[in-house]
Amino acid sequence: MKAGWQTNKLGEVCSFLNRGISPKYLEEGGICVLNQKCVRDHAVNFFLARRHDNTAKRVSSDRLVQAGDVLINSTGTGTLGRVAQVRKAPIEPTTVDSHVTIARPLPGKFFSEFFGYMLIFIEEAIKKAGEGCGGQTELARAVLAEKFSVTYPSSHSEQHRIVALLDEAFNGIATARANAEKNLHNARAVFESHLQSVFTEAWQAGELVTLAELATDITDGDHMPPPKAPSGVPFITIGNVMKDVRKIDFSNTFMVPKEYFDGLKPNKKPRIGDVLYTVTGSFGIPVLIDEQRDFCFQRHIGLVRPKADVSSEWLFYLLMSPQVFQQANVGATGTAQKTVSLKVLRGFKVPRIPLIMQKAATSTLNNLANETQRLESLYQRKLAALDALKQSLLHQAFSGAL
Repeated sequence: MKAGWQTNKLGEVCSFLNRGISPKYLEEGGICVLNQKCVRDHAVNFFLARRHDNTAKRVSSDRLVQAGDVLINSTGTGTLGRVAQVRKAPIEPTTVDSHVTIARPLPGKFFSEFFGYMLIFIEEAIKKAGEGCGGQTELARAVLAEKFSVTYPSSHSEQHRIVALLDEAFNGIATARANAEKNLHNARAVFESHLQSVFTEAWQAGELVTLAELATDITDGDHMPPPKAPSGVPFITIGNVMKDVRKIDFSNTFMVPKEYFDGLKPNKKPRIGDVLYTVTGSFGIPVLIDEQRDFCFQRHIGLVRPKADVSSEWLFYLLMSPQVFQQANVGATGTAQKTVSLKVLRGFKVPRIPLIMQKAATSTLNNLANETQRLESLYQRKLAALDALKQSLLHQAFSGAL
């Protein structure tokens, strides 16, 4: 260890390390209560906070957020472990709910912002420390206090120097990241704009028919829970549909027996040229089947099998179009999870145009989609490189090499 540095357990350097309250929510009045949605990208978003009735359940002073506190999301897969520091005192009394932990440093122990960076440095380790299964993972106080050690210089001036260097570097990274995210958004917007334009023209030029008139079959997956097997044929759920790339993720599926698959009707066995379409929850996502692979799927996914005079790629882009999604959005019913019924899906009003026009339009869309994917890949790599740079700087800072 570098001279002048020391290591302690996190619990030893905190004056307060506890979860927040179970709020009694109000629409107006009361006090501000932060939740896990407020803690993201190492920043605290007060606009996503809710209100707590402090007269019904008074919040103790130690659970009121102070400048310098670090908030740690403490429940749920995907959210657990996210860290953000409150650099300025809230403008009103503010607490956190029971899914967030407040870590408050011992008075005088740290230059304030240094404590925040110190916990950001161990954020990835904290994310892996949840206990439980499925989405019910929990980060226990004892785990935070005892499992995690922090290494730091005793000198406040050295802490201040490190914070100044990290602030400057992270501000530059934040600017570069914002530019990359803007470019990524613009690349997607160009494609989506052209997609809308293509189908606006198609709606004007073509004969309006129902989707059922363009298909030999429109169905959905098995409505009964399938038998599971250690090996066999993949069974796809809506969770396996990757929204951003409109592909199926086969890496995390369960298997059904081959005999079960063989017993399904032909229209429930996807084949090349079919288009899957999510119909429940995250509805409206099309996936073009472009390779022959045995699999089956749940009832939350629809299957559209085009007629011979309908291009599969054209059908895929048609179901991706904003004009079709608007119909899905209007036709979806339900409260907890909205569903596009097969009746609604079959009844979508869509344009019928000659096959030669379909192929000309899809050729243009394919070229633009490929270019969009190339740009997305480029900007995603830039974002990943910026994240790696942040981790590298933090590693240098907390190993005494900065």
